[in-house]
Amino acid sequence: MIRRFRSLPLRSRLALLVAAAVAFAVTAAAVACWFVVKNVLVNSLDEALRANRMNLAQVTQYVNLNTGLCVNDPNVHETNLFNSTVQLLDRQGQSCLIIGTEKVALTNADHAVAEGRAVDALHDATGADGTKYRVYTYTVRGLPGVAVSAARPLGEVNSSLNNLALVLVFVAGAGVVGAGAAGLWVARAGLRPVDELTRAVEHVARTEDLTVRIPVEDDSDDEVARLSRSFNSMTSSLASSRDLQQQLIADAGHELRTPLTSLRTNIELLSRSEETGRPIPEADRKALLASVKAQMTELAALIGDLQELSRPDTGQHAGRTRILALQDVVESALRRARLRGPELTITADIRPWYVRAEPSAMERAVVNILDNAVKFSPEGGTVDVRLADGVLTVRDHGPGIPTEELPHVFDRFWRSPSARALPGSGLGLSIVARTVHQAGGEVTLSPAPDPAGGTVATVRLPGAPVPPPDLDTTDGDA
Repeated sequence: MIRRFRSLPLRSRLALLVAAAVAFAVTAAAVACWFVVKNVLVNSLDEALRANRMNLAQVTQYVNLNTGLCVNDPNVHETNLFNSTVQLLDRQGQSCLIIGTEKVALTNADHAVAEGRAVDALHDATGADGTKYRVYTYTVRGLPGVAVSAARPLGEVNSSLNNLALVLVFVAGAGVVGAGAAGLWVARAGLRPVDELTRAVEHVARTEDLTVRIPVEDDSDDEVARLSRSFNSMTSSLASSRDLQQQLIADAGHELRTPLTSLRTNIELLSRSEETGRPIPEADRKALLASVKAQMTELAALIGDLQELSRPDTGQHAGRTRILALQDVVESALRRARLRGPELTITADIRPWYVRAEPSAMERAVVNILDNAVKFSPEGGTVDVRLADGVLTVRDHGPGIPTEELPHVFDRFWRSPSARALPGSGLGLSIVARTVHQAGGEVTLSPAPDPAGGTVATVRLPGAPVPPPDLDTTDGDA
């Protein structure tokens, strides 16, 4: 049953739930109403029985005061408008019918009244013909040892209750049907935005069109509106991600085309020389081989950069991060920078700082920053490196970056017009920004503050000047 219910459409389930809730409420109200009315009717009948008590004069005309027996003919009994039945009983348990046609079975409560053990008694009883009665037994002042038991049939009450039950069943049934119809209407109206969302999702799945947007009222803040806004935000993010992916592929293809073209040209020259038997001069041959080697190195670096940027931008990988001594990473990058720029003077002021990051990614980011400083520094120039309180600054004395180009320096494949003749793919600073942001820090490039010119790269990383007491550099999850 539950499985079948869950297989129904959502609007059908909502309509059924509404109908079930209303049915329960209406049924509970009808049952409560029926019992209340029954109690009122029975109480009214009880009050009528109490109000019509017989007095001494009325009873004595039916009783022989010496013998205690009824004096009227037992085969002729008075009747009344309400088909009441009145019996007399004494302490010995004898009884006689003085009004009515059928005796009503007497109970211990009735005998207790006749014996003087109770003042009166009120209860239900059954007549000889099976009729249900409401019985009231009481004593009459001045007539000891005799009790009067008056009974009225419950048919008048049961008839009213049966009519009321029919009315309640009809009203309850109409209410349940109406509630089901109203629930279905409400479900359709309430789920109309969900239907629009479903159609939009199906359209996106069928056409991969991420420009679809669901209209949402600005002042609406219900669950459906929030869901619609989330869907619109998701499709916008997916569209932006796809555009960035396509742009990355296009830019990568453009960047790969140049070294591949140069490689193919150089290899064709070497191959043609071998095929024709016309040797290339040794100096030219060495230059061609050096160019091939340089182009292969550039390709390898570009592919590595693309692999790094192809990773999701969702934070660091928990299995690769650990506590790093940033000063050691900077020292290692400085050694490589001094090898690449032996003609430069690189000064360093390095103080301890420990961060949580991916070792290889952080080292690559620091190397990229120093490579840029070496690349743009004039021959014999100076590069100043300082690490203190989690702030790494690298200052060169090169031509600097124009102010209008600063907003683009961390874009993928972006290269300054003045630097396009220099080696590089334009991905280095993108990798730096990505790595620093994943480590919870920030990186900026700005012109040097003094007239000497140059650029200052500033990296701020959260951490501490001392390692944690439980530092374990071999544990990837430290």
